[in-house]
Parts: sequence; C-alpha cells; structure tokens
Amino acid sequence: MGVGLLGTGHYVPPKVVTNKDMEKIVDTSDEWIRTRTGIEERRLAEDDVDTSDMAFYAAQNALEEADMTAEDLDMILVATVTPDTPFPSVSCMLQERLGARKVAAMDISAACAGFMYGVITAKQFIETNAYKNILVVGTEKLSKITDWSDRNTCVLFGDGAGAAIVGPVSEERGILSFELGSDGSGGQDLKQMTETDTLFMNGREVFKFAVRQMPDSSEKVVEEAGYNKEDVDYLIPHQANIRIMEAARERLGISPDKMATSIKRYGNNSSASIPIALSEAVKSGKIKNDDLLVLVGFGGGLTWGAVALRWGL
Repeated sequence: MGVGLLGTGHYVPPKVVTNKDMEKIVDTSDEWIRTRTGIEERRLAEDDVDTSDMAFYAAQNALEEADMTAEDLDMILVATVTPDTPFPSVSCMLQERLGARKVAAMDISAACAGFMYGVITAKQFIETNAYKNILVVGTEKLSKITDWSDRNTCVLFGDGAGAAIVGPVSEERGILSFELGSDGSGGQDLKQMTETDTLFMNGREVFKFAVRQMPDSSEKVVEEAGYNKEDVDYLIPHQANIRIMEAARERLGISPDKMATSIKRYGNNSSASIPIALSEAVKSGKIKNDDLLVLVGFGGGLTWGAVALRWGL
C-alpha cells in the first residue's frame, strides 16, 4: 500500500487587492512589487470571514473531489499560524462544522511549511494502520497579523485555504520520499512580534535561507525516491517569491510550464499556498495520473519540508 492524495480543494476570498491598490496604502509601486516578488494581486478575507471559515470551504471542495463525506474521515489536521482563537483549535472547529464523527483533530504550527508537516504526519498514521482517511488543511488569514504600514511585508501576503484528503493508494503511487527539517537559530528572522501581534520578516536573511533550502530539499527527495531530476513532471513550490521558486525550478532543470505559479494572483498564503497551487493544477488538468511531483516549502521557525509523490490512486 502507498499513501497519497485522494482529493484536493481550495478556497480564496473574492476580494481582490491589486498592486495599484497597494500604492494607495504604502509607499510602493506595481513595478517594484512585480519585479521583486512576482505578485500582481492578492485576496483578502472580509472581517466576518475567519481562518476556520476558509478551511471549511476548502475541505468541502476536497471531500467532493475525493467522492467522500465527512463521515469517511478518521482524523483532521490543520496547519495554520493565524487561528481564529488560541483554542479551541481550528481543527476542532472544522470537525464540528463538517459534521465529522468525533475524530482526532489537532492544529500544526510550522508556518509556510505547515501543509508539508501535516501531510507527512498523516502518512505516519495511515502507514501504521491507526487511521485510513485524513483531512489535511493549510489555512491562513494573514491579513489580521499584517502591519499595513510596513511596505516590505504588507505587499506579500494574502488569505486563503487549501486542503487534501490523505489516504491509501496503490503501491507504486503516493508519497515516495520526504524531508522535514527546522533551524530555530533563524526563528527571529520571520516571526509574529509579541508587542504588536504583527508579522516581522528579515527579508534578506529569509531569502538567503530559502534559495538554498528549497532547491536542496527538492533534489534530495527526488534522489531518495530513486529518480533523476529529469524524471520530475511538475513542481509545486511554496508561493513566497518568484525568484526563490525559480531557483528550485532551475536546480531541477524543468521548464517554466512545469511549475505551479499561483503567486501572481494570490500572493504568499503561508501554509495554504502549496495546497492551493496543487488544487488548481489538478483541477486545470496540468497534473495527470502517474506524474512525478515535487512539493516543497519553507517557513517561519525556520522550518522546511518536501515530498516526491507519484500522482494517482
């Protein structure tokens, strides 16, 4: 038995905020944002829509694609750094709202690498036969911890949620290899400040870390899966910065059309960015049965995670 993804889903709020809109908020320009980040617009949730709401919409979408109901779930894992409240967890809110059985539910805090941590955690529970079908969601309302006067960070982030049902697949498919890691010595470079509750990022240091770690992790999981870089069919990187994403793509030697790039429309959605990009690629037909995928991300902590995955059931 392999462990793979049985269905994917995503949700982004309808409110679009363009770079031109950002010019009215802080001292920046559309050209500056596009050339340095690849972002043209982002989605922001309204005040009455919170992290758990977006998780619910994405989860429904994933269950529908997997042809399942909430009753089929054995566990719910939610990756987020912007929960509705410190407790109860978003995962418990989601369990109740979905109408799932009284299954195990917990949140995971690994920032932008959170979805990768969730998927690999789910894999362990399934491989040990503890559970069969696990809902993994990455969901963030980053707008509520963004400092809208900080021109270096407020242009980067957007709200949204992505989800996947992790479960058993045929032996030759599913997750073939993975890597998870952390380096707490860099934690101060990307954090939520206690005095203001807003996000702080040392962009230069995070960029240096990311352009090294994303390509390294991508290469490592491909090699551990027993394949060459040339075998990779599609790359789904964390949508943080187009230059960081390009570094991973170029290291793998794959063409630009083989990399998911939702950053242009949604910005950086933290833990939601990989599942959103994956769900869009699946629904658009860009990912096909037996494709070899690499999913890779990094985030605050500092944390990182990657998987090599053979798509299909």
